[in-house]
Amino acid sequence: MGKFYLTTTIPYVNAPPHIGHALEFVQADAIVRYRRLMAGRENVRFLSGTDENAIKNVRAAEEAGVPVGAFVEKNAAAFRELLGALNVEVDDFIRTTEERHVKGVQALWGATKKEDLYKKTYRGLYCVGCELFYKTEELNEDGECFEHPGKKLEEVEEENYFFKLSNYEQKLRELIESDTVRIIPDTKKNEVLSFVRRGLEDFSVSRPVERSKGWGVPVPGEPSQTVYVWYDALANYITALGYPDRNATLFKEFWLDNPVRVHLLGKGVSRFHAVYWPAMLMSAGLPLPTVELIHGYVTVDGQKMSKTTGNIVDPMELVKKYGADAVRYYLLREIPTFADGDFRIKKFEASYNTHLANGLGNLVNRIIKMAVLGNVKLNTGKSVFPKTSEYDEYMQGYEIQKAADYIWRAAISFCDGHIQGREPFKLLKTDPEKAREEIEWLLGHLKRIGEMLQPMMPTTSATILDVVKNPKEISKPLFPRIT
Repeated sequence: MGKFYLTTTIPYVNAPPHIGHALEFVQADAIVRYRRLMAGRENVRFLSGTDENAIKNVRAAEEAGVPVGAFVEKNAAAFRELLGALNVEVDDFIRTTEERHVKGVQALWGATKKEDLYKKTYRGLYCVGCELFYKTEELNEDGECFEHPGKKLEEVEEENYFFKLSNYEQKLRELIESDTVRIIPDTKKNEVLSFVRRGLEDFSVSRPVERSKGWGVPVPGEPSQTVYVWYDALANYITALGYPDRNATLFKEFWLDNPVRVHLLGKGVSRFHAVYWPAMLMSAGLPLPTVELIHGYVTVDGQKMSKTTGNIVDPMELVKKYGADAVRYYLLREIPTFADGDFRIKKFEASYNTHLANGLGNLVNRIIKMAVLGNVKLNTGKSVFPKTSEYDEYMQGYEIQKAADYIWRAAISFCDGHIQGREPFKLLKTDPEKAREEIEWLLGHLKRIGEMLQPMMPTTSATILDVVKNPKEISKPLFPRIT
């Protein structure tokens, strides 16, 4: 199996992380952990980071009365802390203020075809939240962008460099239609194609120093301009590998030499990743991403999260109260992998009690208790529960929620039903030999459950595999009931 490279988007650091960031982090981690189990750690690379050069970061720092550098440093640290709390194992974490990134962005600018860059004065409506100019037909009836309703756009006139995206319209359509750049799910692929077929307009790739307050990557040879934040941010996927050094080992192995290059991203930034980024790479003569996985949003009580409405959910607080694996479980099973999903604390606690405390936790306790009473150990030389193709098909197809559903439906619920039907705990008294056969069968199934849970709930998986290997009394419940 060849090399596999997966990236998350790099979030703005204008505020601390919320539950939506946690969703993307644990989805990425589950995919990567599964791939590492299949191909070995050295063949898989996982990148995350923070986007620190945005105008919105500058304004947030000004509102807080804190120097921009100190402000982004604090929030970048909060994202690093969240990764650790969620047990997300990245191979690298890049900050766009790092020197390696700045040099790479300027090199990418220099590698862009000269005929694809030009300078002009532009007037338009700018959404600071999206860091993007919009046309009036792209806005809602109140003249606001759909990503940030309630926030008025700014009318901006300035001289910028532009990228000739229109040069790549036909090629982008062919790449997406043929799945050379594969967009998952198909609904998002069709949305991107619809955007491309309407006709692509050139987009600005720099900002005047006056408006960016001098914060950002300087345009090479143009001290009056900084590189547009999206042009800058997208480059992190290659600067973290050592670009522009084509002989850098990581860049060769995970970008140049035909690996699987996967971007995981939210639906609000699909235009940048599926249209702008491939065009930028083609202009610079570089390979394109091979897969783009587009997930939905986490709503809270049916509403989009917003600082205005005050419904931001802090994932760190959830981890502290319920544990990392409980949070990972909810995000991976209760939130659809490629669509919007809702978070409600009552739903979270109900799911925890039903599927973790009463479901998985109770099953582990019952099987291990019977194994200890019957002095039964798993015969590791015998395959009692061969690997299932259905689970692997889901994980290889990035269908994490379906894989989680399979574990609970086809393994956990199945074992519960088997215990209720066969009652091996009673057989220990009447037919000990038959009982031990049944219990060993259950231990084999529990081992496979532990294996399948490795990408999703790594701490719980490790506990299960440990007690299956050497059955012993479990001193406390895996998931204590919430009362």
